[in-house]
Amino acid sequence: MNYRLIAWVSLGLWLATVIVVAVLFVRGSTAPSSDGRRVILLSPAERDLVLGEMRTMLGSVQGIVQGVHANDLKKVTSAARASGMAAAVDVNPALMAKLPLEFKQLGMSVHHGFDDLADAVDKGATANDALARLEVQLVTCVACHASFRVDAGSAR
Repeated sequence: MNYRLIAWVSLGLWLATVIVVAVLFVRGSTAPSSDGRRVILLSPAERDLVLGEMRTMLGSVQGIVQGVHANDLKKVTSAARASGMAAAVDVNPALMAKLPLEFKQLGMSVHHGFDDLADAVDKGATANDALARLEVQLVTCVACHASFRVDAGSAR
């Protein structure tokens, strides 16, 4: 048997696998929608998880605003930390594969932004500084919601 041929076929199959996985990682499980956004197709349980994380982020926004209003910077910090990177640690890799790259990038930037906001307050940032950072966070949230919709349905 020609071992050189087997090596080249193996390399070709490996390369094809890497390319397919990379394309799926970037594209995710999406479809166009009638409102111009991309629909992310997930199982009902995955959709519930993603939407639950978004509700947690919205709760963090509410807590930050309440903390700023009450001049309670400890509340600002704890509310921001609730949606920081620690909230994204245990995400199932199969779910991550279904999310398009842009969605993952926006989501990770929001998690980092909440941690950065909490760190800044811990280091002496004022309530107004916290609101300015929150404004940047909300720009990212609006961009994501304007670009994507999460549906339960025929996920790949």
